[in-house]
Order: sequence, then structure tokens, then C-alpha cells
Amino acid sequence: MRIFDPHIHMTSRTTDDYERMAAAGVRAVVEPAFWLGQPRTNPGSFTDYFDSLVGWEPFRAGQFGVRHHATIALNPKEANDPRCRPVLDLLPRYLEKDGVVAVGEIGYDSMTPEEDDVFAAQLAMAVAHDLPALVHTPHRDKARGTERSLSVVAESGIDPGRVVIDHLNEVTVEIVRDSGCWAGFSIYPDTKMSPPRMVELLRRYGTERMLVNSAADWGRSDPLLTRATGEAMLLAGFSDDDVDRVLWRNPVEFYGQSGRLDLTDLDAPEPTFEGNSILRGGS
Repeated sequence: MRIFDPHIHMTSRTTDDYERMAAAGVRAVVEPAFWLGQPRTNPGSFTDYFDSLVGWEPFRAGQFGVRHHATIALNPKEANDPRCRPVLDLLPRYLEKDGVVAVGEIGYDSMTPEEDDVFAAQLAMAVAHDLPALVHTPHRDKARGTERSLSVVAESGIDPGRVVIDHLNEVTVEIVRDSGCWAGFSIYPDTKMSPPRMVELLRRYGTERMLVNSAADWGRSDPLLTRATGEAMLLAGFSDDDVDRVLWRNPVEFYGQSGRLDLTDLDAPEPTFEGNSILRGGS
């Protein structure tokens, strides 16, 4: 089973996670820029974070044979903080980086006017930079947030086939499917979506334009739940090809629209990076 996790926050995970993921069949990941759990007080902290997403994290993933790409954005939660608004001026230079395959996470947290403005501005950047967009739906009032997100996407003029609406559930999946956008599902231990529920959604709606991710971060989450979903699909009677479509070919198709997805030489021997001080625990 080959797995491409299209939404996972490896900045929050340990190298042990990379090792476990690689052993479970995870060969590629996309890491969206997100809220780190504590308010950032100036745009410079975002610069350091974005640099890490396009530099350090691909190196760290590569030690375990995992290919790492990123999406870059000002996240919805911090869009409400005026100290963070200048981050919008930083984004264009990062949206031209080779390893950046979409604008994201963008969308809504509390559905404020500030979030409206930042969401629309970043969708315009996705169009300008010819990139797909990854849209976060709010944890509270998800149905209304999803409907509002789809309205903003429609107003932006971006091709809906270049947009994934993420963190969906049984209530929101149908309106997203009808919109032409891709449907994203985050498999979590207690909340959001579980492997058995995901299997039922795949039975009902099929496997096309469906993305399954772990969204693993600093909260209670599990980077191996993509694998668990694939195993649940097989037990439910889905074929190996169905599993490969959902866990590999779909994310490749979606992020491949960026023209920057590099999955060459995935079967090459694991790099050793001999002599690197990080591998010796040095500074």
C-alpha cells in the first residue's frame, strides 16, 4: 500500500513519526502552513516558519525516504490579528518556490469580516500564481462555514477543480461534491472523521475527487490513520486499486495541477546525509 498524506503538519511531529510512517507505506506528504498553537506577534516569525517548511522539513523527511511538499498561506485564525496582516505581502515570494504546491490553509475559523478579506485575497493569489488552493472549514458551525467557503470560491473565479475543501463530514460532503471542488477528510482518533465512517462515505459517493488525510498536528492525532483507512477499505470489499486511487493517485492528481509535484526516484535508496551535524545531534 503506497500512501500520500495530502495534509499533515510534520513540524509538530517527531522523527519517530517519520520512521513509523515510512514503514507503514507513507512515501509522500504535503504540509500546509497553519496556526502553531500560540499567537505569533510579527511577520518575521512567519518568515522563519515558511523557510522551515520549504527547507528544513523536506530535508528531515528525506532522511526517511518520505517526499515532502508544502502549501503556504496566512491561516484563518491568525487572519484576525492585525499584527499578522503584513504576512500577505510576504506570500508571493514563497508561492514561487519549487516545493510549494498550493495556497493553504486558507478559509474560515470564526467567519469574521477580516477572514473574509484574507480568504478572498489568498484565492486571488492562487489564481495569479496558477496554484491550487487548500481550504480549511471551521470546527464550529461547519455547515454554514462550508457553504460560505463555497460562495467565496465561486466569487473568486478559480476553477473549482483546483480547490479542495477540507475537514468535511457527512453533513458537508454533498454540497462540496456538487460544487465541483475536491472533498477532503481528516481522520482523527476522536473527532472529525474515523476510518469506518470514511468507508461509508466512499461507498456512497465513490472514490473520485476524494482526499483522505491525517491532518496530524500538535493535538491528539495519529499520522498512521491514512493507513488504517486503507485497511478498513480492503476489509469492506474495496479493491487494491480503489485504495491506491484514494491514498495515492487522487492527491497526486490534485497537487500535480501545481506543476511542481516531484515524486521522481521515490524508490531510490534512503539518503544518509553523512557528516551532517544534525544527524549527530549537534548544532
